[in-house]
Order: sequence, then structure tokens, then C-alpha cells
Amino acid sequence: MKRYSVWRPVMLIAVALLTNNLVTSLAGVFGMSPESASNLGFIAMIIAAFITYNRMMKIRRK
Repeated sequence: MKRYSVWRPVMLIAVALLTNNLVTSLAGVFGMSPESASNLGFIAMIIAAFITYNRMMKIRRK
């Protein structure tokens, strides 16, 4: 386990969950139904996780 960082997966999970919470809350404030807001938050969570993962791997490759 050479050069393994515990903080990378923790940060990835934290970014995904915080994004989900933020988008779901904002969509609810703007009048979206709870089911639709939850779906939008889940999509935003997946996108944020992919972006965060790609940024971490790009930094690691250099």
C-alpha cells in the first residue's frame, strides 16, 4: 500500500454528500417537489464525485 492516502476517499465521499444535500435543499427552496429535488441532488452528487475523482487523479499523474 505504497502512497495510500486515507483522506482522498473521505474527501470524495464528503464532497458527494455535501453536494447532494445542498442541491436538494436549494431545489426544495425554489419550489421543486421533494421527489424531483432528491433526484436532482443525486444526479448532482454523481457529477460532483466524477469531477472530484478526475481532479484527484490528474494531480496524482503529474
